[in-house]
Amino acid sequence: MSGLVLKLSPKERVLVNGAVIENGDRRSRLSIMTPNAHILRLRDAIHPEEANTPVRRACYALQLVLSGDTNPEDVERLLLRHIEDLSQVFTDPDSRKQLALATESVIGGRHYQGLKALRVLLPREERLMAVAK
Repeated sequence: MSGLVLKLSPKERVLVNGAVIENGDRRSRLSIMTPNAHILRLRDAIHPEEANTPVRRACYALQLVLSGDTNPEDVERLLLRHIEDLSQVFTDPDSRKQLALATESVIGGRHYQGLKALRVLLPREERLMAVAK
């Protein structure tokens, strides 16, 4: 396993196993070699009150796993149900690909990749919500 590679901007913060780490004044690249480390980019973090749409709720659930606040086994079934529900709305080929990747990632315990796949759907969901208003 090659591990997770984080590319950090200057002063960017990341949560690693409960500790907030801030990058220095230059861009940097970190290789996280420890499997199952709890890692979350704080720029990607969704606050609880912002988890107010289906995609955001799924992202937030994955975020809780990444931050170590939730046991992955406790939310896996719920996440898979969320992703299945999303597949009823996002029917275009690229969205389906992202949902399939998210599903595979959740099942395989690759939660960061699952969050990354679901985050692609956020702008699409925003557009759908704007049309529905």
